[in-house]
Amino acid sequence: MIDIEIEDPAWTQALPEARALAMAAAEAALLNEGAVGEGVAMLLTDDEAVRELNARFRQQDKPTNVLSFPAPPNPERHLGDVALAYGVCAREAGEQGKDLGRHLQHLVVHGVLHLLGYDHMSEDEAEAMESLERVVLAGLGVPDPYAAGEGRA
Repeated sequence: MIDIEIEDPAWTQALPEARALAMAAAEAALLNEGAVGEGVAMLLTDDEAVRELNARFRQQDKPTNVLSFPAPPNPERHLGDVALAYGVCAREAGEQGKDLGRHLQHLVVHGVLHLLGYDHMSEDEAEAMESLERVVLAGLGVPDPYAAGEGRA
């Protein structure tokens, strides 16, 4: 089950289909990894809420685009939570010349892959994770988010 809460109305003001895009991206990431039926809670919120989460759980007092919080193994099959900051995501999309909806889908896939145990702490891990992101996003019709040196999520 995928639960999406839109806490910041800026998401739907700028992107009326935000919920559907996030749902499709999360489902595609789970399906690609054979994790259909696993639970994910997603929060589309503002920069301040993500800044607070980042400070509390990662000791980084700044907003970031996406945060993932893997859950410990549980009988409900809940993988964890993903939070996305509207302001950071919208700013990045604009700076990188990307469609906000496609950027949202990229970051949802990125966040869900973190819940599934993927990371990008080393170059090898980053290459593996980015490769998976490209495959999932291509299935959604989203172009390679790393093309033209746009950097890592």
